[in-house]
Amino acid sequence: MGAQLQLTDVNLRFGGIRVLTDVGFRVEPGQILGLVGPNGAGKTSLFNCISGHYRPHSGSITVDGVEVLGNAPATLARHGLARTFQHPALQLQATVLENVMLGAHTRLPGGPVEWSLRLPRLTRSERELRTEAQELLDRNGLGWAARQRADELSHGLHKGIELCRALLSRPTILLLDEPAAGLPHSEVETLIETVRRIRRDDDITVVIVEHHMGLIAAVSDRVVVLDHGRKLMEGTAAEAQSDPRVIEAYIGKAATDDVA
Repeated sequence: MGAQLQLTDVNLRFGGIRVLTDVGFRVEPGQILGLVGPNGAGKTSLFNCISGHYRPHSGSITVDGVEVLGNAPATLARHGLARTFQHPALQLQATVLENVMLGAHTRLPGGPVEWSLRLPRLTRSERELRTEAQELLDRNGLGWAARQRADELSHGLHKGIELCRALLSRPTILLLDEPAAGLPHSEVETLIETVRRIRRDDDITVVIVEHHMGLIAAVSDRVVVLDHGRKLMEGTAAEAQSDPRVIEAYIGKAATDDVA
């Protein structure tokens, strides 16, 4: 079951530069929210705050009402948050299956000492997770690559592997960082179906940072548009695409004046 994600008055500064100013929105359980905006709008910085890679100077970030702001990524994983990256961070010398298995580290019982001793209960848990990882790969059309090394596969397949790794943690909130970046049109269509299936079958709350408006329009229930670190508007994708403020933010006031 997806979790509710709520941000309230999130502020972030780098030195004297304001990167995010009073950003807030709520994503209901099972919803898909698109986070969009022109380059430099603060999308990635906000994503990094949600996923624990940056610590905001003030504000609140809650998951089902529990404050998680300031927690490290590993702690947030235990709260049900999983994230992919624009440039997948895979172990290139490891197999695809081994890379996906890394997503299960928060689900294994015990600690490092028990893992090093290979106790029977851990071996059993690892075997079960390996089966689940293979099933995830099969469901996402990557089962054939399970035994191949990651460095033998394409960028697009790397994104699919990373998505499977995130799903193996059984998240309640999935953060997708530009999943369509670098993908050809045919693979974007496959990605759209994958995101729809994740919501339908797994009932996960999804937040997507993306420049590909076709993807955002196809999968998002709502979008939040950022500009210069502030929330410019919130609504449907259609409302965002027709909003004069959003058009101006993307193509500039001079260009909109010329069109007018």
